[in-house]
Amino acid sequence: MRSRPLALVERPVPVAGPGEVLVRVEACGVCRTDLHLAEGDLRPRRPLTAPGHQAVGRVVRPGGGDGGRVGVAWLRSTCGRCRQCARGLENLCPESAYTGWDADGGFAEYLTAPAAYVYPLPEDAPAETLAPLLCAGIVGYRALLRCDLPEGGRLGVYGFGASAHLTAQAAIARGAVVHVVTRSPAARALALELGAASAGDRPPEPLDSAILFAPSGDLVPVALEALDRGGTLAVAGIHLTDVPPLDYERHLFQERTLRSVTANTRADGRAYLALAAERPPVVKTVPYAFEEADRALADLATGQVSGAAVLRIG
Repeated sequence: MRSRPLALVERPVPVAGPGEVLVRVEACGVCRTDLHLAEGDLRPRRPLTAPGHQAVGRVVRPGGGDGGRVGVAWLRSTCGRCRQCARGLENLCPESAYTGWDADGGFAEYLTAPAAYVYPLPEDAPAETLAPLLCAGIVGYRALLRCDLPEGGRLGVYGFGASAHLTAQAAIARGAVVHVVTRSPAARALALELGAASAGDRPPEPLDSAILFAPSGDLVPVALEALDRGGTLAVAGIHLTDVPPLDYERHLFQERTLRSVTANTRADGRAYLALAAERPPVVKTVPYAFEEADRALADLATGQVSGAAVLRIG
């Protein structure tokens, strides 16, 4: 990053509105979406909004009592009335709003959130390891659903950051053979440590499914060409650079499928957090002090974070 877009400021403790809870933040994950907003790849929707949408904290009851530990994730609210919401696709709601984009997020000591959109979290796990589950884990889980991975199938994972390292573990737990494609030596080592069958420049065999986590459109034709007949590629990021022209015969023929992934539903969130509670993943974190949020974004931009960056706030 060429600039330091964040400023540390003091604001009054926010007041929870009807149907909302006030949360005292303990930790917040640093997501590539935060980076896209900071760098201007995504247009801000609200001036001077505090970023952060992987917040772990405790509900502050009226009068100051403790209401238990919760997670505040990317999806903040939906209309509940549109065709998409009625079909169970609330992630596609035209009126959906997002933490850290439409409303202040978790790069703060306190935030408010609609009570219906927060997740109860276990009391006995470190906040630092729970935070990445709330976006990296949940959105990665939806990407795993979208890529139609067959039982015991061969999955390609392109890029190996916060979301990929959690998603790969979920796939391996389901019996998949996972091949990771990344240029980073540290990421390759972590992938193999977590159980990937290979980690290198290209998969060593045709793939049944693939997930593109890296925000590079240049990798779309590369990943499509690596699919076996009938394979599916899911693109997991909210931002992607331009995709080069595709050749129908090389990239899409033989019923290869290209899909996008848009946020997640609350059902996705509940399902992934239940899975993570049953089979806790190894969560590789790089901690930063609250005051180092800018440095965390800069390190993420330059590929210096292996795993998930997390701000310690509480």
